[in-house]
Amino acid sequence: MQELQEDVPALGVDRVGDPTVPAELPAVGERRRERVQPSPRVRGEPAGDDEVDPAPHPLGVELGQAPVSARPLLEPGVHRTHQHPVAQAHRTDVERRREQGVRHRRTITGTAGPAHPRQNARAARKATYGDIVRRHDLVVIGSGSGNMVLSDEFSELDVAIVEATEFGGTCLNRGCIPTKMFAYTAEVADTVVDSATYDVGAQLDGIAWPALRDRVFGRLDPIAADGRKGREDSDFVTVYAGEARFTGPRTLVVDLHEGGSAEIEAERIVIAAGARPVVPPPIEQSGLPFHTSDTVLRIDALPRRLAVLGGGYIAAELAHVFHSAGSEIVMIDMADQLLGPQDESVSEAFTAIARDRYELHLGREVTELKGAPGALQLVLDDDTTVAADTLLVVVGRAPNGDSLDVDAAGLETHDDGRVAVDAAGRTSVPGVWALGDVSSPVQLKHVANREAEVVTHNLLHPDDLRETDHGLVPAAVFTSPQIGTVGRTEAQCRDEGLDYEVAQVDFADVAYGWAMEDETGFCKVLAERGTGRILGAHIMGPEAPTLIQPLAMAMTFDIDAAALSGRPYWIHPALTEVIDNALRQLSTTAGAKPGGAFGR
Repeated sequence: MQELQEDVPALGVDRVGDPTVPAELPAVGERRRERVQPSPRVRGEPAGDDEVDPAPHPLGVELGQAPVSARPLLEPGVHRTHQHPVAQAHRTDVERRREQGVRHRRTITGTAGPAHPRQNARAARKATYGDIVRRHDLVVIGSGSGNMVLSDEFSELDVAIVEATEFGGTCLNRGCIPTKMFAYTAEVADTVVDSATYDVGAQLDGIAWPALRDRVFGRLDPIAADGRKGREDSDFVTVYAGEARFTGPRTLVVDLHEGGSAEIEAERIVIAAGARPVVPPPIEQSGLPFHTSDTVLRIDALPRRLAVLGGGYIAAELAHVFHSAGSEIVMIDMADQLLGPQDESVSEAFTAIARDRYELHLGREVTELKGAPGALQLVLDDDTTVAADTLLVVVGRAPNGDSLDVDAAGLETHDDGRVAVDAAGRTSVPGVWALGDVSSPVQLKHVANREAEVVTHNLLHPDDLRETDHGLVPAAVFTSPQIGTVGRTEAQCRDEGLDYEVAQVDFADVAYGWAMEDETGFCKVLAERGTGRILGAHIMGPEAPTLIQPLAMAMTFDIDAAALSGRPYWIHPALTEVIDNALRQLSTTAGAKPGGAFGR
């Protein structure tokens, strides 16, 4: 990869022998100085010789072999100094604006208005750009994990962020964080209901839904607002409130929320636009109301009977929340088991538990939604009709690349719509990067955050690229019972023809499991026969998302089952003994010696 970097010149620098680029094309720093000091060019006005962009350098067939066509946004060793030409040009423009008493960054919403005071007594201007082209050194699309990219290391550059909804993205506003806050409340309610199991007299009077909703979002909404305000108050960031779409390789139009549009271009663009819920055509075309995971947690009142269309982890978590809050639940899914991608032991056990709690229609599709608001009727492909007052659609999520018109930029995509990237986060268009659900094969927040860290580093240090490895990503389902997983499932081990052993220990077989009176939890570990190399681990039961982490670490650092069990002390009688006991079984059956050395 290093050789490819040396073969491809930096973005904006003359490529010797390339007939598409004038030999006199100035270097990046010179171009930026020219762009900062004059007023923005009007759309349609011919560009001067110093504004000619080089043609995109094509990638190879394999994304992993994509060339790097990017110079560091700031040269190593001169971050936040006045020495770099880009920083110097930017600082000159900043100082000129400050001397004029005008704040040099704006929130672009679409409506021109009077200046409003800031804490430092400067004014921020709002503007409708209309036919003006605004240039930036770096533009980030999306303020979820994309917001992590804008570290202080970019403070000497002209940076922009575009957000179509709330600051903080899906995780903060309608995904990971609020759902877990609701799920914890559901867990507390379940504990009260089951209190007699522990000889405690208690009665659940119910969950005060409006109060719960207001408590959760009363904490999270201000965080989102503060995140936006922090960027608005930044001296180096412009906030565009609207929906972005590509018009060329590194040019965008933002349809602003309050009307109008802004045309912008940048030397680097990072796509972090996330994903959205998928709605099947029979539901979308029915004209009847339904909810998705984006909306259901903000409803005013609990459903009496909630139909949940879907059987994945989001469906399982939200079904748990509403069931514990008092709603009757009916789940409909095309698969024969809930949580189908999980290990077979987990999906079978969880489906059996769910069948005792909910009405299940598995292996079925919805062919029609009819009825009236509050009295919905879902017609299934076996002619069964399911009645519900509220419908929640959670059948999957689609990456938002199509809404960005990525084809107009020449960006390659996968069949499922994900923007194609290599392990470093580079797309097929030089200077354009992508991260998170819009491009990642693993739609999880901790994956998106890691990708944001990698892309940030690579933007600043293209000669020292880091890569993201999706090979061992732990995941969790915060339902009841909780689930934690990492590595291969047993079905994958069979399909790959691996020689493996399985150990499974129930929570009821360890002392803390007795204290919990747990009857359904278990820990399952798969290891390679003869070496004890851990191939996968799957836990269902209380605290499974926490319990899975030591197994994920062992797999990451190639610690075999015998070493993980025999070297560290395992606290007695902690719940972690369920892991230790499974590992000890593997130390015998897989052939590795207990107490072996870490690593290989």
